[in-house]
Amino acid sequence: MALAKGNIYTIQDILELPENERAELIAGNMFMQAAPSRIHQKIVSFLHLEIGNYIRKKGGDCEVYPAPFAVFIKQDDKNYVEPDISVICNPEKLGEDGCHGAPDWIIEVVSPGTSSHDYVAKLNLYAEAGVREYWIVDPRTNMITVYFFESELSVPRYTFDDKVKVRIYEDLEVDFTKLKL
Repeated sequence: MALAKGNIYTIQDILELPENERAELIAGNMFMQAAPSRIHQKIVSFLHLEIGNYIRKKGGDCEVYPAPFAVFIKQDDKNYVEPDISVICNPEKLGEDGCHGAPDWIIEVVSPGTSSHDYVAKLNLYAEAGVREYWIVDPRTNMITVYFFESELSVPRYTFDDKVKVRIYEDLEVDFTKLKL
C-alpha cells in the first residue's frame, strides 16, 4: 500500500523507518511491506536453495540473496526495492549495504496485497532499470510468469507442475514439482 505524502519519499525516509518496518520506493512512492505468509516464505526458501545449490555447484561470480536485501536499483534516491530473490552476477554491484544497480535476475512471490505492485509497478521498474530476467511466482494461481528483457518478446507462463528454464543460465531449470506446498 502506497503512503500519501505531499512530497516525494526518498531512501532517507526508508532508512529512518523503525527497525521492524520495511518498505520499498518506486518513483518516490513508498510501499509498506507486510509480513509474508508461511507459503510465501516456503516458496522463497525453495527457490533460494535451488538457485544457491546451482551457483555453488557451478562456481562463478553470481550470488543469490533472499529478502530482506536492499537493492538500490536505479542508483538514485527515489527507487529502492527488496525483491524476494535477487541474483547478482557482477560483484562490483555489491556493497555492505546491498546491491547498487540492477540485479541480473529478480523473483517476486506474489502476496495478496502486492499483485498489482508485482505485475505492473515492479515489472516496469525492473525492465527500465536493466534487470535481465524477472519471474513473478503467484501461489494463488500456481503460475510463474517469466520476463526475459534481453531478447524475448513473448512472456511464457508456467504452472507449479512445470520445469522452468532460467534464461540467464544455459543449463538451469527450476523443477516446481519439487515444491511441496
